[in-house]
Amino acid sequence: MVKKLLKALGFAGLWYKNSSIHYTIFISFTASALIAIIMTGVTFYLRFSAQITDTIHSENQNMVEFINRSLNSYLADMIRLSNSVSFYAIKNADLADSGVREELQLLYDANSGYVKNITVFSADGQILATAPPAMLKPGVDVTKEPWFSKALSQTENLHFSYPSVQNIFMDTEGQYSWVISLSCAVEITENKTAKTGVLLLDLRYSGISELFSSMSLVGGGYICLVDDAGKIIYHPWQQLIASGLREEMSDELAGYKDGSYTVNRGSAASDVIVRSAGYTGWSIVGVIPKTGLSLDAFQNVQFLMFIFLLYFGIIILVNSTLSEKLTDPVKKLEQSVQELEQGHESAQIFIGGANEIQQLGNSIQHMVDIMRKLTADIVAEQTQKQKSELNALQAQINPHFLYNTLDIIVWMIEKGQPEDALKIVSALARFFRISLSKGKNIITVADEIEHVRNYLMIQSMRYKNKFTFEIKSSDEALKMSTLKLVLQPVAENAIYHGMDFMVDDDGLIQIKAEIQDNDLILSVTDNGPGMPREKVETLLIENSTSLPGRGSGIGLRNVHERIALYFGSQYGISIISEPDVGTTVSLRMPCVPHGEVK
Repeated sequence: MVKKLLKALGFAGLWYKNSSIHYTIFISFTASALIAIIMTGVTFYLRFSAQITDTIHSENQNMVEFINRSLNSYLADMIRLSNSVSFYAIKNADLADSGVREELQLLYDANSGYVKNITVFSADGQILATAPPAMLKPGVDVTKEPWFSKALSQTENLHFSYPSVQNIFMDTEGQYSWVISLSCAVEITENKTAKTGVLLLDLRYSGISELFSSMSLVGGGYICLVDDAGKIIYHPWQQLIASGLREEMSDELAGYKDGSYTVNRGSAASDVIVRSAGYTGWSIVGVIPKTGLSLDAFQNVQFLMFIFLLYFGIIILVNSTLSEKLTDPVKKLEQSVQELEQGHESAQIFIGGANEIQQLGNSIQHMVDIMRKLTADIVAEQTQKQKSELNALQAQINPHFLYNTLDIIVWMIEKGQPEDALKIVSALARFFRISLSKGKNIITVADEIEHVRNYLMIQSMRYKNKFTFEIKSSDEALKMSTLKLVLQPVAENAIYHGMDFMVDDDGLIQIKAEIQDNDLILSVTDNGPGMPREKVETLLIENSTSLPGRGSGIGLRNVHERIALYFGSQYGISIISEPDVGTTVSLRMPCVPHGEVK
């Protein structure tokens, strides 16, 4: 246990050491204040807990005493009613006289809130008088009822029965009430003959249950009523006990005399207060669980807890505000440096707070300004260099193509083909319109396809009966972006180094534009003589020997270098060629819709 505690303290110390200044200040202030509050709270608790326990116990005793007085008063009223019936309505009066029944009815009407019925029985169980009027249920023999036999066997006493459902009288309303039977032996006169009879007062059970249910003990306790045999007369959980869902040691509780006790029930303990109810042998029992006498039940301790939480909340608020005010400048300085590290070019270093923090912020800002100036100079130099290289490569293409095209036009004029020359000039005009593209280097694939279509048309007019061409492209590929003038130099090489060697008119050049693996692929395929692998491997190398036939092959290498320079070294040209089969030149570029070009 000690090792685990030391290990936990070690982790806590490490976390405290590595935490931020804000949390270090906040936790230090809060911990010291919390220790002071806890020590004060424990002192108050130890000082007042005993007094509060005594106060609660005294209040519960007073509550039990009050219920005891109320119950005794109720029982005394019922006994007085029994005596009134016995001495004033029955004794020395002939039950054959109707006046006795009227007297019983008057007494019943005056006490109907507490009494279900008042009945006088003969010794053999016959009804002599009753209020309100009632008849015995068929087959009922009252002489076998416990209250009846007790009244005749113990004539000098009053007898209170266990609560039960009144079921000896016929109930026209179909409702049978819970009652407690009060019975005693009485002297009756019938037809001038003195006899012994039994007086029965059925007391409404609600009179007792309402008295107890309206009372509750402090600390989560309850009050119940048991008879001298341990049977429960009233209990707040009487239905649960009857159904077996809750247990109550009523037998043990009935054995206690008046006083206060501590009763252990398994692992739980309860304080028990017992008071005897007069005339009946019943006992009023107040049960208060020991857990009910804890902090949750004490209003004073609850108040102390409220004060503790209030003070603790105020301390947290004050410490949080103070620590934030002290550490906020450092935090803002840290955030501004992090923004700068993440590449936010417009991020400004925070300068504020105490004098030392302001000096640190000024130093960092000065360093950042120097770094930004150096970075801007390097970027400008590299941008200008890249632009110059790209323009130089672009300039190599247009003169090369123009020279070759003008050569074709001159050749046609010399051959006496002015109409064909006119078509070539028109195609050349459209060709240069796309070539210029208002100075843009990036155009749509559709424009680039149109550009090479004009070029191939010009060349096909020169190379009559030499080759034909096909152009295939997907709709998605036509919407993508491409560097301009990348297909024409490749098509030019296909003509000069492929179609030039064809002896029949079966030459074919195929142009394709498609999307593969999220890359744009532009390809030029011819069925010319092809090349060996070792020759293919040298085509894109600078200062390599030229291809056989007219042209130097510089256009192909130019296109490769332009693509790599603009998009990166992973893009460019790939060549597949096989002797006597043909050559395929593929241009790979990133697949970017023209509207998203930056």
